[in-house]
Amino acid sequence: MARRYFFFKSVNMSSNVASGNHTDKQMSALEETRRNLCDQFAHVSGSESAVAQCYLAENDWDMERALNSFFEAHMDSVFDVEDEEETKNESGKKRKEVDSPETADNKGAKKSKSDKVHCIDLTVEEPSCSSNMNSKESQAVSKGSQSDDGDGKLSVISWNVDGLDTLNLADRARGLCSYLALYTPDVVFLQELIPAYIQYLKKRAVSYLFIEGSEDGYFTGIMLKKSRVKLLQSDIICYPTTQMMRNLLVAQVTFLGQKLYLMTSHLESCKNQSEERMKQLRVVFQKIREAPDDVTVLFGGDTNLRDSEVVKVGGLPQGVCDVWEQLGKQEHCRYTWDTKANSNKSVPYVSRCRFDRIYLRSAKTGPKFTPDHMVLVGMEKLDCSRYTSDHWGIYCTFTT
Repeated sequence: MARRYFFFKSVNMSSNVASGNHTDKQMSALEETRRNLCDQFAHVSGSESAVAQCYLAENDWDMERALNSFFEAHMDSVFDVEDEEETKNESGKKRKEVDSPETADNKGAKKSKSDKVHCIDLTVEEPSCSSNMNSKESQAVSKGSQSDDGDGKLSVISWNVDGLDTLNLADRARGLCSYLALYTPDVVFLQELIPAYIQYLKKRAVSYLFIEGSEDGYFTGIMLKKSRVKLLQSDIICYPTTQMMRNLLVAQVTFLGQKLYLMTSHLESCKNQSEERMKQLRVVFQKIREAPDDVTVLFGGDTNLRDSEVVKVGGLPQGVCDVWEQLGKQEHCRYTWDTKANSNKSVPYVSRCRFDRIYLRSAKTGPKFTPDHMVLVGMEKLDCSRYTSDHWGIYCTFTT
């Protein structure tokens, strides 16, 4: 059975509507509907308008069928070359042995042969773009991003990795692994993952525990550094009226003994989805408010928010801060979606927005987390001449 990559609410345009006699008003409405479908398809798939029209027309203008057809044609072979190269490399050379999760905490103890597992360790990969890393990223590393297990500072990356864009996807996934190896964050919030992408990461990020917002289509995920963050439980909270299968992923964890709720989401996309996006934001804020007083809540994700929308929902809840604002609204961290600087998407306009955001609500009792540092990552081109994503990632640290 073919894998289903997307589950948009279907919009069927039956043949009798397409071929019957219509009034001018009906024809105009039909053309407008189809134009909107093409725009929506192109936005989600990262394809050109002509490609969108072709797939939609071949599938009777049914969005779900058209997108499934598109992804089934493109996704299954995305990582084929990568897997073939790994197979060749492994056939002539024994794969590096690394500690299994069960023995990772006993670094000083002598390990038996049975304590080893064969896998690719993310932490030994050479970052393909580190030699060209910009000064802001260099400063982030020098300020303690590669901390050892004794450091009490919490480090986080939040990134929409644009897994729906199939062009150079394997190269860009390797780019993400390079940044993870460079920064070794305690927590990673990811958006726009696809099944092939998450499986690729799991083979490399062996020091992380993965929590996924779904198994099909495209979804969010949370990565937890096993040696420092312990998972208690996780939940997926659905948005009841979403048309883009968006949800809120929540993980209850302890970080060096302190309780945290970690949350990530990809709020509804596109300008015309403002009302739905604000509904989803209200759900996020409500869940933050409901957290116990002795728990710190950290949200990171692609919110697609405009500042006016935050105002319309009543602003941030009491005790919640926007980390970028808390750190002085530094200009170099403002725009996470920037078509002026990021050329991954070929668009005929310039758009600079702060779509990706991190919110913090410190525990009301006990130790409090304070934002310490923020920088954007992924701003250097990879060897394939593209960026890791069409979004910049956010790296930040918190002190207690």
